[in-house]
Amino acid sequence: MKVDSDDWFRKRLLERFIRYVKFDTTSNPHSKTFPTTGGQRELANSLKTELTDMGITDTHVDENGFVIARIEGQTNSPVIGLIAHMDTSPDVTGKNVKPIVHENYNGEEINLTGNVVISPEDSPGLKAYAGDTIITSDGTTLLGADDKAGVAEIMTAVEYMVKHPELQHGSFEVIFTPDEETGLGMSRFPIDKIKSKYCYTVDGSEEGDIEIETFNAYRVTVQLTGRIIHPGYARGKLINAITMATKFLNLIPESESPEATDGRFGYYYPYQISGNTEKSTIEILIRDFDNSIALKRIDALKAIATAVETGYSGGKVKLDIEKQYTNMGEYIKKEPQILSILQNAVKEAGLQPNIKYIRGGTDGARLSEMGIPTPNIFTGGHNFHSRTEWIALGAMVRATKTLTNLIHLWSQIGKT
Repeated sequence: MKVDSDDWFRKRLLERFIRYVKFDTTSNPHSKTFPTTGGQRELANSLKTELTDMGITDTHVDENGFVIARIEGQTNSPVIGLIAHMDTSPDVTGKNVKPIVHENYNGEEINLTGNVVISPEDSPGLKAYAGDTIITSDGTTLLGADDKAGVAEIMTAVEYMVKHPELQHGSFEVIFTPDEETGLGMSRFPIDKIKSKYCYTVDGSEEGDIEIETFNAYRVTVQLTGRIIHPGYARGKLINAITMATKFLNLIPESESPEATDGRFGYYYPYQISGNTEKSTIEILIRDFDNSIALKRIDALKAIATAVETGYSGGKVKLDIEKQYTNMGEYIKKEPQILSILQNAVKEAGLQPNIKYIRGGTDGARLSEMGIPTPNIFTGGHNFHSRTEWIALGAMVRATKTLTNLIHLWSQIGKT
């Protein structure tokens, strides 16, 4: 499919991305509102206005902050959806992001505020973009390429298709979701408003990557209750919930932690602890590609809870277990056409498709469970959730061309 020069894509992508990352859309796992933070709704409303200004009238933001736009096509091909999430991770602040544009990158380390360094040694792919434009934060925040790069790429692909009405395409939808980073958003996904038979999340990393599997994911909340008494009279009477929590954590095998595993090995991930001597809480994530192994880890946590209760007679340990998402691979493999068309779209963008699995999850995992198989496409970003996050503008161009190719290729299915 013939496309405009890279200059047009680079200009539009850079302007959009720089504008989007300045919205503070950090999600909050403890909020009771939807979206969990106001900045996400601000970005949602801005995207709606931008889509409407392109002439796309079938656009709205629902009560939970989901942006949904439908672009009517000229062919009777299946409706597809392109999805990106608007929030950024609470792991590192996304407030007052100050993006830095490094034009004609020289291939050396990039020094940012606060002794933050992005080096080719730590990011081996960086040198490949010597001469390109690299975008980073100033080092005091994350950048937000996860997933505002995906948002910018989808929006630019939409603009391109609108700008070129002579290019044939089927009907497609764009959907921007809140609270992907906390896993809360998809619980309110407006599936009754979606016409897409298949979707693609644009939320991956390296160029050419196509991700077709995710972890099976559970969250376990461990609530430990002790017994309070004045410490001066505590002998044989005080049961310290903090000490219980420490014991609980020490019984989790370190060899099955995120920092000790890679590849297809899953893990236990204690990621938050809070409380006092009377009541303490531990939040633990369980991840594995094999659901039976994930369930064995949950059984192990139950056994640890029993052991801690036994060791601290009178103390109580309660586990609340929540299923977060399922490995999406089992759904995607049933629909080989989804993958074959995407591979061709990547090839037409001048890249070699690289089929991978995600050591994590996407909105696509939950959506696949809901009956809409949804693999994940690269954005070109690197070092997500950190102050060393970066993205190359050329990678964003090729991601956007992959999307325009994808829209066009699907128009050939059921062509009328």
